[in-house]
Amino acid sequence: MLTPTQTYRYRAEGYLAIEGVLTADEVAAGRAIIDEFVDRSRSVSASDAVFDLEDDHSAAAPHIRRIKSPARAHPFFDALLRSDRILDIVESLIGPDVRALGSKLNLKSGQGGSAVEWHQDFAFHPHTNDDVLAIGIAFDPCTLANGCLMVVPGSHTGPVLDHHQDGAFIGAIDPARAPVDLSRAVPVELDAGGVSVHHGRMLHGSASNTSAQPRRLLLWDLAAVDAWPLFRTVTDLDAFNADIVRGGPTLEPRLAPVPVRLPLPLPAGTIFELQAGAAHRAFAGAEAS
Repeated sequence: MLTPTQTYRYRAEGYLAIEGVLTADEVAAGRAIIDEFVDRSRSVSASDAVFDLEDDHSAAAPHIRRIKSPARAHPFFDALLRSDRILDIVESLIGPDVRALGSKLNLKSGQGGSAVEWHQDFAFHPHTNDDVLAIGIAFDPCTLANGCLMVVPGSHTGPVLDHHQDGAFIGAIDPARAPVDLSRAVPVELDAGGVSVHHGRMLHGSASNTSAQPRRLLLWDLAAVDAWPLFRTVTDLDAFNADIVRGGPTLEPRLAPVPVRLPLPLPAGTIFELQAGAAHRAFAGAEAS
């Protein structure tokens, strides 16, 4: 479990960096599995149900920006995410009943991995309360040079900003019009094996990788079980409850006075695909984001 100081910092600032959660052997095993996925992608020429490819991807030089749903794609990632080490962190922040919303593994190859423009996860999946967060597990050192997570401390206590452009949800704010001082952003740097946590309403993004070193980050979105989705219709209760990874189900959503802005019309595609049409960008080299 987290210390009182860590939980206080999360409440106040909206994020944490926790070193040494994975062992060296686990980091090495994760890297080897990721390398296997990258090698598999050589036979893929367009993004599909598993791979979200960079624009310059080729069989000779495979470049992936995301492995979709890695917890479903490989048992190693599923077991790691469900481990007590991870769920104890989550329970310390949002309580003993936890539902998984989805996983992804974002990859930034050396010299050009795609940027991710400023956004809030809660804009993508608003719930009846904001006990919603994301866990990031680093398989490489995450640094400013290779495009580590950037956050605006305290932004999780503010509004959910407009992520639309010309009436379409694009999964990014307009940095020129946002009522947030982006100069206050700080990097969340980690060693390999470290873990980041950020609140669902935290404004965050990441720059392109300008180094020769890769940045591979496993991400898991989670919510308290009593946080119910606001625009997803639960038609199969058993399937919905199957996503509970700790604790038990409830039919009593907890309603909290949190700001909400719906991502409608309902978008399709990954965040990279949604942000591709953004007219105004904050990160240099974000041509593929």
